[in-house]
Amino acid sequence: MTTRTRRPLHRYPVIVFDLDGTLAPSKSELDAEMQALLKQLLSSKKVAIISGGSFNQFKKQIIEPLAQGAVGNLKNLLLFPTCSTQHHAYQDGWRCVYALQIPSSDKQRITIAFNSVIDQLAFRPQQQWGELIEDRGSQITYSALGQQAPLHVKETWDPDQKRRLTMKRLLDRLLPDFEVRVGGSTSIDVTMKGIDKAYGIRKIMDVLNLPVSSILFVGDALFPGGNDHAALQTGVDTYAVKNPEDTKLLIRTIIGDSLKGFI
Repeated sequence: MTTRTRRPLHRYPVIVFDLDGTLAPSKSELDAEMQALLKQLLSSKKVAIISGGSFNQFKKQIIEPLAQGAVGNLKNLLLFPTCSTQHHAYQDGWRCVYALQIPSSDKQRITIAFNSVIDQLAFRPQQQWGELIEDRGSQITYSALGQQAPLHVKETWDPDQKRRLTMKRLLDRLLPDFEVRVGGSTSIDVTMKGIDKAYGIRKIMDVLNLPVSSILFVGDALFPGGNDHAALQTGVDTYAVKNPEDTKLLIRTIIGDSLKGFI
């Protein structure tokens, strides 16, 4: 079971979110309602976001939308792009705390493996929008229709993850020394072994000096093979959502419960 909470929702001091499919549609900005809810949540909680997107993608989806209007408490926001291979924190501006890099020779091997599997399964698209395979430094990401594909097209390519889970099984054999995860709506992320959302959660525990019981992880891909599933390895409490609308309901519940605690 991927939803497991052992305390009232407002009692978790740290809420960790996936991004695409959880806080916003794939590669889309936070909408106005989500921005407002996160700003309220940041006033009383530490909030971390772990996703396969690059830091530049985080800027477009999270940082720039939140900057529209005065927002305090950015010190309470921790960002972990590229599946936690990077950590960025706010201190009079955003600074990189750490960034892990995949060696060039390994990047080449990963790219060759992706192309081999794409051709073996005849998944090379007739039309694509941008690169199929993107080097994010600390992560190599495959997007089935290209990095800039329209959301409405991406949503129909692999809605049940079957295509990408088939790819993952083949990639696991070709790249046994790397982590391979299904993410977003059309993507697969490859990082160094042991670097996943569990790694990010442990980093959050170290940074905040808090036990795992203090954290609630929220994601839409907690199923086996999904890029949120690794979070379960830490023993963290989890809350499964299907889309950003589910997440909004959860945040409203947390904020409402928090307010009740002060009345």
